[in-house]
Amino acid sequence: MPSGAAARPTRRASAHDRRPAMSAVYRGLATGLAPALRLWLHRRAARGKEDRARLGEREGRASVARPEGRLVWIHGASVGEARSALPLLRRILEQHPEANALFTTGTLTSAAMLGTALPSRAHHQFVPLDVPAWIRRFLDHWRPDAALWLESELWPNTLRALARRRIPTALVNARLSERSFAKWRRGGGVFRPPLEVFSVVLAQTAGDAERLARLGARSPRCVGNLKFDSPQLPADIAMLSELGATIGDRPLWLAASTHDGEEMVAGEAHRLLAARHPDLLTVIVPRHATRGAAIAAALRGAGLVVAQRSVGEPIAAGTQVYLADTMGELGLFYRLAPIAFIGKSLSGAGGQNPIEAAALDTAILTGPAIGNFVEIFAALEAAGGARKVADAGSLAEAVGALLDDPAARQRMAQAAIDVAAQGRGAIARVLDALAPVLAPLAADDRDARA
Repeated sequence: MPSGAAARPTRRASAHDRRPAMSAVYRGLATGLAPALRLWLHRRAARGKEDRARLGEREGRASVARPEGRLVWIHGASVGEARSALPLLRRILEQHPEANALFTTGTLTSAAMLGTALPSRAHHQFVPLDVPAWIRRFLDHWRPDAALWLESELWPNTLRALARRRIPTALVNARLSERSFAKWRRGGGVFRPPLEVFSVVLAQTAGDAERLARLGARSPRCVGNLKFDSPQLPADIAMLSELGATIGDRPLWLAASTHDGEEMVAGEAHRLLAARHPDLLTVIVPRHATRGAAIAAALRGAGLVVAQRSVGEPIAAGTQVYLADTMGELGLFYRLAPIAFIGKSLSGAGGQNPIEAAALDTAILTGPAIGNFVEIFAALEAAGGARKVADAGSLAEAVGALLDDPAARQRMAQAAIDVAAQGRGAIARVLDALAPVLAPLAADDRDARA
């Protein structure tokens, strides 16, 4: 240093400076952990959480041939994202009659639902884990011409691979709660580059768009929530009639999509209500049906008479709790129950989608932990279509008040229906915004990739 020159302080590396190094560390860790991840997948399969026959898909090994021509890849984490995107997928295939679609998810429930719901020219695969070699194998086989990612899926290695191959990519129906925003901001060196891959970012709400912009997303726009345009949950009409006849005039309420701990809250609420409604039937539909046996044992241990649907136990005159631990039947029980508590809102956090209940003439109750659906629940509460509860006591009070006042219950259900109707129309706006990303699907067939 020249004599007399002032020493300059060493500048601390900014988050921007650290991003390449953090991304490289993440890639290295994902590669190094591949053997452990393979073992983890096999253990999950042994517990019934993966499809053993299709484990290769989780390593990027396709189980079906790629169709000829143009192909759009749509990815969503689970059944909720998949169901909300089905109408969008159908519209895309209608607009591009020569194109095909690949739909990836990561759960057994979503695979089962898509297995019967996908339109022609669409195929389902389990998404590969975010290991660079597995992603390369997957993309080498499927060679998508465009990619649409749903809600809040950010897998850095996968998105980096899409960018390197110059595949147009959009984030659709994006959501980012305050809690997730704080977590992702702390890990900004890893998550900011994936967000920058998306040439189009379409958020569910203005708040989601603002948070995504602060994390580095390019010009995110709020175009509405695709969940409002989802069709009503399906139900077997014959089974609906049969169960309705079995239940008869018994007062009934539903605890839907419950998570660990919430079933016992529902059971305690039943005990509190039974003094005034001795023939009350409480229906519990757990979010994860594989927990059914443990839930039934816990409820019986609390002194309740339980009928477990998955093992064929019928609703009898003395049944207090009907545990509907099956998959794909939530629409059936929303149609049967005039009142529904929506889970993942007392234990766990984030809540579950209330629009499915709102569209089916149901008065909605929820716990306070609804960070994933703040704006929707706020609209429902403002319209009088939903009410918050905090524990078994307040849940029992709310259910009892609605059972005792059918007119108030109907007003609440109608308010929820109105909110659901007002939110529709997002699909058209999403399609307009996606035009530049989907443009390769309309390219001349002569240069389409086989």
